[in-house]
Amino acid sequence: MTRQATILAVDDESTNLQLLRQILQDHYRLLFAKDGARAIELAVNEKPDLILLDVMMPEMTGYDVCRVLKANPATNGIPVIFVTALTDATDEVDGFDAGAVDFISKPVSPAVVKARVKLHLSLVRMDELRASRLAIVQRLGLAAEYKDNETGLHVIRMSHYTRLLAVAAGLDEQAADDLFIAAPMHDIGKIGIPDNILQKPARLTPEEWQVMQTHPNIGAHIIGQHESGMLAVAHDVALCHHEKWDGSGYPNRLKGEDIPLAGRIVAVADVFDALTSVRPYKPAWTLEDASNWMREQRGLHFEPRLVDLFLEQVPEITQIMEKWAEREPVPEKPFG
Repeated sequence: MTRQATILAVDDESTNLQLLRQILQDHYRLLFAKDGARAIELAVNEKPDLILLDVMMPEMTGYDVCRVLKANPATNGIPVIFVTALTDATDEVDGFDAGAVDFISKPVSPAVVKARVKLHLSLVRMDELRASRLAIVQRLGLAAEYKDNETGLHVIRMSHYTRLLAVAAGLDEQAADDLFIAAPMHDIGKIGIPDNILQKPARLTPEEWQVMQTHPNIGAHIIGQHESGMLAVAHDVALCHHEKWDGSGYPNRLKGEDIPLAGRIVAVADVFDALTSVRPYKPAWTLEDASNWMREQRGLHFEPRLVDLFLEQVPEITQIMEKWAEREPVPEKPFG
């Protein structure tokens, strides 16, 4: 059963609240407040999906209430629509500066109220769906990392490096976000590699290496082929992130711009994070050593332009490294 959305209506005039009740009560769970302090209390405790907020109220104006809500991490994601008789353009500017998403003019039209509420609730659901999709994709990537004896922080770091490079390379916001979400699935095909190969502590035999090189095809098969959207990008990433600019990569020995751009970008991000992270077979490289090696691989492993663009982002790279750094587990205290 679909959860009924909750709307908080705030107005110091009872007649205005009663009108909003009549317009919305058949479709939503409604909460009401007649002053700013009560509105903030209900928003914190009840977490409504949307707030309809009067502007001209005693003690706290709607602008004041909105600023308080937006300053609180517990309520700053709740969309606020001002319902007001104010019509000056500067009033709208003040409202948007306070954090509102929309304005409805008084006297209200029932059709307008219903349409605006429906629109902004749909945007909330889209944001929730996107967040859920990202969480699912990251956990799929985490499943592959656990099987490979790596931590989930690798997929988080490399996905942030990926978006950073995508933007630097000129991708628009939507394309960069799609790549950010798709990047954690780059090694999902490792789920299909036998443990005795994937977790072998010694060098792989030629026969074992051939098996290992099948994981891009396995990953592409798991994700499937899609005409467009994030999953289409994820398919290219899984299949092509081990291809090399000079054609010496795998599985299809693609060369240069025959490698999809998404695969070329993820290759830079993935290898950089592998170099700068601790692995069972090596310590973490310094940023300087990793950067020098990446420069040496311009035109060989990586597209030269992407290496240059990536290494121009050192402050942002450092922030990502520090924010998502591996932390040593805290030793358990002995009993007694």
